[in-house]
Amino acid sequence: MTTIQTNTVDPTLLATVNGSKASKTTTEEAQDRFLTLLVTQMKNQDPLNPMDNAQVTSQLAQLSTVSGIDKLNASVTAMSANFQASQNLQAANMIGHGVIAPGSAIGLTDGKAIFGVELPQAADKVEISIKDASGNTVRKLNMGVVPVGVNTMTWDGLTDSGATAANGVYKFEVSASSGENKLDATSLSFGMVSSITSSTQGAKLSVANIGDISMADVRQIY
Repeated sequence: MTTIQTNTVDPTLLATVNGSKASKTTTEEAQDRFLTLLVTQMKNQDPLNPMDNAQVTSQLAQLSTVSGIDKLNASVTAMSANFQASQNLQAANMIGHGVIAPGSAIGLTDGKAIFGVELPQAADKVEISIKDASGNTVRKLNMGVVPVGVNTMTWDGLTDSGATAANGVYKFEVSASSGENKLDATSLSFGMVSSITSSTQGAKLSVANIGDISMADVRQIY
């Protein structure tokens, strides 16, 4: 009487191959278990119905793909860590420097204030309205023709009546147009970088009059 073995693997053998770990394993452990299981399948295959070579090749190709993806993930993780370290170092060098970034605050000190406007295209009319803490307009500036991009501007601290405004933080609004078309202008504030904070989202700069911003928010550095 001839005994024919089937392709079904003993559940006890599978449990031994898989091990008792339920958590993630390393690539080497996964490869060892895969190869052990593959060899076991070949040993227990039906002699009258052996495993197809294409099937074995396909399984080996899958293992190679999984291993490649795991190595790629490790490389990307290492690159990300190096990039973050480099960004933190670059951000640290900015402490004590002034920056221009999106914001609506304008700090006046002894008759001098710096701010900016970013335009998507050149404007033939740009107006700046500077307001105090109560929302009252203290000065309107007509900047005339302003080119496309980031434009740095100053306020001498004088009000519309010719008086000198008190030191402090004011707010400003921008109105820009080209012909009959109103432009989507971005107001830019000036502030000094006092510190940095590192997080998984990247380095954050703590800037006076603006708050916490990312490196990508910085338009100009002084």
